[in-house]
Amino acid sequence: MSYTLPDQDLDLSFLYEIADGSNEFIVESIDMFLHHTPELLQTISKGIAEKDWTIVASAAHKLKPNLGFFGMPISQATVQEVELMAKAGAPEPELLVSKFNEVHAIIAKNLDTLVTIKAEIAATL
Repeated sequence: MSYTLPDQDLDLSFLYEIADGSNEFIVESIDMFLHHTPELLQTISKGIAEKDWTIVASAAHKLKPNLGFFGMPISQATVQEVELMAKAGAPEPELLVSKFNEVHAIIAKNLDTLVTIKAEIAATL
């Protein structure tokens, strides 16, 4: 079984490919993503609220590869934009906030979907 949801910017093909048939690997990988991603999103949100652009850039940088691993190229590119804006000192903070809110909504939807996928796969173990 493979999950590709282009409307959600979610394609787990790469995860399934490297899992090489191991549902345990898939469940563990999703579990780690579900654990770390909300923490990074919260760090970015807090950094934005405090106008701490160094923290925003750092957390966005840490989040990017995870999004790529889970087949979220649009979200990954948007988070990279947030990172670069933050590194530049957020000359247009409204744009940075807008981009982050946009990508946060997509990722939040994907987190819900991944909870369901994880449960479906875990039920087969």
